[in-house]
Amino acid sequence: MFPPKGQRGALGCRRRRLPLSTQGELRLNNSRLRRRSKQAAVAPRDDQGIPLIAKYFNTKGRYEEVNPYLRQDMLAVNRSILLPPSPQCREIHLTAIIRHGTRYPTARNVKEMQQLHSIVLNNSTGTSSRLREILSQWTMWYTEDMDGRLVQKGEEDLKHLAIRLSKLFPSLVSEEKLRGGLIRFMSSSKHRCVNSTLSFKEGLTEMWAIRDVEFGHEVNDALMRFFDQCTRFVQEVDRNQSAVIEVQKFKQGPEIMTVREKIAERLGVPSSFITHDLAEAAFLLCTYEFAVKAVNSPWCQLFDEEDAKVMEYASDLREFWKRGYGHAINSRSSCILFHDLFSRLEKAASENKLRQQVSEAVTVQIGHADTLLPLLTLLGFFKDTAPLTSTNFASQTQRSFRTSHMLPYAANFLLVLYDCGEGGIRLQPLLNEKPLTFPGLTDQQASIPLYEEVRKHYRDLLNGCDAETECQVFKTLAEV
Repeated sequence: MFPPKGQRGALGCRRRRLPLSTQGELRLNNSRLRRRSKQAAVAPRDDQGIPLIAKYFNTKGRYEEVNPYLRQDMLAVNRSILLPPSPQCREIHLTAIIRHGTRYPTARNVKEMQQLHSIVLNNSTGTSSRLREILSQWTMWYTEDMDGRLVQKGEEDLKHLAIRLSKLFPSLVSEEKLRGGLIRFMSSSKHRCVNSTLSFKEGLTEMWAIRDVEFGHEVNDALMRFFDQCTRFVQEVDRNQSAVIEVQKFKQGPEIMTVREKIAERLGVPSSFITHDLAEAAFLLCTYEFAVKAVNSPWCQLFDEEDAKVMEYASDLREFWKRGYGHAINSRSSCILFHDLFSRLEKAASENKLRQQVSEAVTVQIGHADTLLPLLTLLGFFKDTAPLTSTNFASQTQRSFRTSHMLPYAANFLLVLYDCGEGGIRLQPLLNEKPLTFPGLTDQQASIPLYEEVRKHYRDLLNGCDAETECQVFKTLAEV
């Protein structure tokens, strides 16, 4: 499913390798921003620890909150989770589709944070200790030029993940296969993804002390940013306010209104000053201070657990309607990535059947939360009985569709192909290094089903789900 090298792909995106000079420039820009963040950092107190609401941070959460054992050892793995059905099973291929590491807020988010901070500085009449800390000790250090760039913690996220995958799959993610050209790297063109890719490679080369060779990577937005290329998705959902009407209704609903009033009271400002966007800015200040600097900041003290649950639901509602099950085109926009994945699995299975060396032992593709969520949705993962709406917050407390669990920074969707001899070729899906079960495959070995059973389950997608057809916008008779 790849377009010919040097030509535009089916969705109009040019694949290219990033020049080493450009890689160096990206590193330099990030180092400047890191120095600025260190200068502005508030030293965490010993008694601060982890915010009690950190498990509700949606796509702005740390990977360690999804896998708490990593707080003690960022290189810890548990190979027993793989549990192949028999000892004779051996891994023959791994695809890892990975979200970039921890990043700075976007320019738009920074503007809202700055607006909120200005309102507090100029209008607050409160006297609480958390407010005094915001007014006298906390400095607004976020700037618009940060605009989503990878932070040092984000580089470490990917280095550590690379090392953990080498420990989980030592026969695949190995020095021999890296040097032999059997590990392929691909990235979105966004700087945070390119730098994440560089960091992943560094994790491997530093671990194996490889200094005599450099390993390239491919930039492919047709696969890693398919959502930008899908005209129907862009027009019908991404740029269409009516597509997210449930989100707008929830923002005006009683749950958000209560949170806004509580934040205004805690900040000592008139309640009319705190819009939903500014309430979200306060929540983001809490999440970024913790994700970027490991600081449990006074902004986190503005939210109790019930408030955090409401803010989490508001974000999940947006993801549901813009990237998840809310509209069919959300998931169908990922058809090109779906076919790329299964064509690679089929090639690996075929080469193995012919007793040939699998030509692509490992594929590492680094993109965005918006890369992962539509694909997970297309495959049927995390689908609840009832859709998320503006009116069913109270009944969705046990929902599966929870981005705090699914899509932290450095989230990863792994597909491992096994040759189990007489037990057949099998496929295991994992999300964030935890086994998943393919929806609809419920036999006793559902966590590692036969590869052919997986293909049968998705046969309608394999025989259809054509990206060009799905993303085409059909004109009405009135428009012709």
